[in-house]
Amino acid sequence: MDADPVAEDVTGGQPVGVAIVDDHPVVIDGVRAWLAGEPGLRVLAAGDDPDVVLRAAPEAQVILLDLRLHGRLVLDRLAELSAAGRRVVVYSEHTDPETVLAALDAGAVAFLAKHEGREHCVATVLAAASDRPYVPPALAGAIVGDPRPDRPTLSDKEREALLLWFQSMSKASVARRMRISEHTVKQYVDRARIKYTRAGRPAATKAALLARAIEDGLVRPEDIGIYRSQSSADRPTP
Repeated sequence: MDADPVAEDVTGGQPVGVAIVDDHPVVIDGVRAWLAGEPGLRVLAAGDDPDVVLRAAPEAQVILLDLRLHGRLVLDRLAELSAAGRRVVVYSEHTDPETVLAALDAGAVAFLAKHEGREHCVATVLAAASDRPYVPPALAGAIVGDPRPDRPTLSDKEREALLLWFQSMSKASVARRMRISEHTVKQYVDRARIKYTRAGRPAATKAALLARAIEDGLVRPEDIGIYRSQSSADRPTP
């Protein structure tokens, strides 16, 4: 498999450094083997304690975090890592909608079920490294078709801006596609966040906002995947 071109943009052509945090050695060994087969990824450290792992690999661009460590959910650690600017992909056997959304609300950039295979694991980590969304099947199944009535009403322009933003990641490229200013794109996204907050369903992170949009049928999971820009002008900017 060739290295991911957008990830290369982010890392300057170097492999994406990954840290694995899990309290099951067999899981670490399996994930390490999966990622070792992808030239765009390199496992820098692994273990069952986030602090120890990150001391060993402070430069890791993505943290693959088991949500349950030593018998308890570590949403608090997830929130701390996210608040510190870390890209955290949650890797968990707990795929009920409440847990998935709690993880996304805590700042996870993606959620991957442990029963999903190598293809989804590699794709999710590569997407996370370059701040692109990726919706594996378990995540889509957990959040699609939510029957709750408290759904905010988004305008057509707000919905269009969100979809393009989820696909391309760069607000500047969304602005070019919609023929509006980048400031207006930001306004559309901010309005959507405000509407969800007023509905009692805050979405502070991009991953959480994507989950809310999928829940409400505003975006289909199949519309979101690994986005390939057709020109360097549409690639994410730092």
